[in-house]
Amino acid sequence: MIQRTSDDYYFATDLQENLVMVSANMVNDFDVPSECFYDMNKYWFKLIHPDDLHDYVESLQIPESRKLNVGHDHEYRIKTRKGDYIWVRCRGQYAFDNKTDKPFLFTGTVKKLGQRNHADELTGLLNKYQFENTVKVALNRYRADGIGGALMVFGIDNFKIVNETYNRHYGDEVLKLAARYVSDVLPEGLMLYKLDGDEFAVVCPGADEEQVTTIFENVQKTFARPHNIEGRSIFCTMSAGTVMYPQSGKDYLVLHKHAEAALDLAKKDGKNKNCIFSKENYNRWKRSLTMRDDLRLSIENDFEGFSLFFQPQVSTKNKKLVGAEALLRWRNPKGRMVSPMEFIRILEETKMIIPVGRWIFETAVQQCKKWQEDNPGMSISINLSYEQIKEASFRDFVVNCLKKYDLNPELIVLELTETTIVSDWSNINSLFDDFRRCGIRIAMDDFGTGYSSLAYLKNLSCDIVKIDRMFVTNITKEENHFDRRLVGVTVDLCHSVNIDCCIEGVETTEEYELLRDICHADTIQGYLFGRPESPDNFEEKYFKSAQA
Repeated sequence: MIQRTSDDYYFATDLQENLVMVSANMVNDFDVPSECFYDMNKYWFKLIHPDDLHDYVESLQIPESRKLNVGHDHEYRIKTRKGDYIWVRCRGQYAFDNKTDKPFLFTGTVKKLGQRNHADELTGLLNKYQFENTVKVALNRYRADGIGGALMVFGIDNFKIVNETYNRHYGDEVLKLAARYVSDVLPEGLMLYKLDGDEFAVVCPGADEEQVTTIFENVQKTFARPHNIEGRSIFCTMSAGTVMYPQSGKDYLVLHKHAEAALDLAKKDGKNKNCIFSKENYNRWKRSLTMRDDLRLSIENDFEGFSLFFQPQVSTKNKKLVGAEALLRWRNPKGRMVSPMEFIRILEETKMIIPVGRWIFETAVQQCKKWQEDNPGMSISINLSYEQIKEASFRDFVVNCLKKYDLNPELIVLELTETTIVSDWSNINSLFDDFRRCGIRIAMDDFGTGYSSLAYLKNLSCDIVKIDRMFVTNITKEENHFDRRLVGVTVDLCHSVNIDCCIEGVETTEEYELLRDICHADTIQGYLFGRPESPDNFEEKYFKSAQA
């Protein structure tokens, strides 16, 4: 019996009888029948990765005599009982009969390469160090024969949310699934590497932009449908950053940095896409990094440069002003107004949205309290981010802030964008129910733009649904019966469960009248009744002019 004394696997084969003994951990981890059985190759060959089998068989040539013995030392991928391929290194030696000089025994060890800095233990893929080595080999080849190529770095979109919503074990299963699926669609001869976190990489010698685009499209198709992991259905996509060499660099560190920058831009531009590195893209990426520093400086300087603008919300029945949505604006240190599409994403990625979100809430509460003198009962809607929801002390901050300014909680509406909601309904609803018990109302923003809107409507505890403007565009056209009917049915459905509906993006009188008379919406928000305004301009336009 071969005893286990380390994490390595041990074996000993009687070459004459074709009888093998293996360590107990080898039986536990691989599909072999027992610790002692006949014909190792019958079982082991079936477990070796198809791409590695030929070379493995070639490496097993038994030496005819002691003089021809060079031992056995080979690296390959092997399938575990869990169904995952891992990289291993098999090293063995032959024992020879002193009389015949023929080998009669073959003994050795099988070692997981992940333990020796070669492979990623979770996915079985070669790791970042091997990736670096492969890139350097490709660059040497370019210097020798002038043949360039491409580096592609892949990342799983929203992987952080997957980990936080479920757990790290589930996240590990997502990583293993991604490793298998991407490897399966790569062209023959290309190998996938596992980098840090949720990132993977591939080196494509001789490839051009058209070929790397095809590679990404194949990956994209693989992730175009939900996958079942441990009884849960999950829909995830992948983004990629691609850098061509030698055009964009002739050094590993430069190329890797540029590929990471391209991946970052792909995710910032909406995810599920491949961004090919260019100087223009790189400058945009550097600008994003500069913006992070500027935002952090603004926060440290007592939120200098931040301000709130307010867009009116009116009653559909009588056009009376009933509320306003608080919208964040930011002027950078150079005095330039920056688009919210640019800086809000950075605030959320860096979690700076947490202190900024508190500033937004308190500033909006102060403004709402002040405006009660001009328009009693007017409410203010405040946008929430997923990062704020997760913060344990946020609820207490909200309650204390309302007490501090003596504001009726019913005048505050907290808006959560549908596309940021994840499947952890019990957590979210528990928090929202706390707010609702305090009198604060909850709104689902951008309804209709997410992955499964009806599921959100069914599971999320809310008081208001805000229907996205995409359903309003062209709704008055005679041929556009579908959107008109869809909005009407959605409003009716919400009303049946005591949820109010606000329609966003209304720009014409015709749209307003249709949404009032046919769809029966409760409130309207859009350019027809006003654009976002600073507090002073809002007061001048909606309070002072009305009094005059």
